[in-house]
Amino acid sequence: MPALQAVLWDMDGTLVDSEKVWAEVQLELLAGLGADWTIDDCMSLIGSDLRDAVQVWMSRIPAGVITADELAERMFSAVIEALRTEVTFQPGAVELLQALRKEEVPCALVSASYRLMIDAVLGHLPTDLFDVIVAGDEVTLGKPHPEPYLTGMAKLGVDPAGCVVIEDSVTGTEAGTAAGAYVVAVPQWITIPEAPRRLVVDSLEPLTPESLRALVR
Repeated sequence: MPALQAVLWDMDGTLVDSEKVWAEVQLELLAGLGADWTIDDCMSLIGSDLRDAVQVWMSRIPAGVITADELAERMFSAVIEALRTEVTFQPGAVELLQALRKEEVPCALVSASYRLMIDAVLGHLPTDLFDVIVAGDEVTLGKPHPEPYLTGMAKLGVDPAGCVVIEDSVTGTEAGTAAGAYVVAVPQWITIPEAPRRLVVDSLEPLTPESLRALVR
């Protein structure tokens, strides 16, 4: 039996190049609501739980302009519409997923995004690539807390020590580490430092099921 029991994937920035979509929506919508919001502010929220992000957005908008629920609805609707129209997968991501499926390595998608957003992305993929999906609105505590990844591992019935988590954010990397997995970090917009049981790479393209097995042996 291979030592690799499962691979758990983040979505935004890791599976798909959606951080750019999120940034564009934030900059346009928040500016229209009177907020002072920059690309650096967008980067500071990469990997954050969406409920936490809404509170940060609200703190920058003048009082009385919009409610938190209204802001969430407008932000999420705009992102969902963009993702339903078109997504760009990160280099090597779909190929690695397909290789893992061919070798019958279970995969889970563990995202801070809500289920509707995940469904918008997965509409562009074959339906059998993920065995388990954990959405941000289906857990109590979001990343960097380990609950999302521990939930995915429990649903798969696997030992965290035999799992690889693939992430692009600091918060997601911390969540994977806290859950007990080996973490492959593929930073896009921000720097992720080296650490024990962590491999930082520039791209998913060189990765194979065998190279992931080697990490957890």
